[in-house]
Amino acid sequence: MFRKKVEHVGDILDSFLREEGLETPLLQRRIVREYENIAGAVVARYTAEKYIKNQILYVKITRPALRNDLSMMRSELVRRLNMAVGSYVISDIHFY
Repeated sequence: MFRKKVEHVGDILDSFLREEGLETPLLQRRIVREYENIAGAVVARYTAEKYIKNQILYVKITRPALRNDLSMMRSELVRRLNMAVGSYVISDIHFY
């Protein structure tokens, strides 16, 4: 008695998360966690808060000069963060 349709556990888990509406919150959590790795340790030191709302990552930066520099790199950060989680999760980053 062999089952003809064999699926990987990862595929079953992905399907379950998608069906239960948990895939997007999980990916958003991964984006927030990956931000420090992508932006770097120096930027992470001056980052106070991070959250996602309506596909926009909001990041509170405590140094105005750094906030200005990061604003110029915004599109590259968005691309790298989405690549890190393997899905299109955020469309923009706002630094405040």
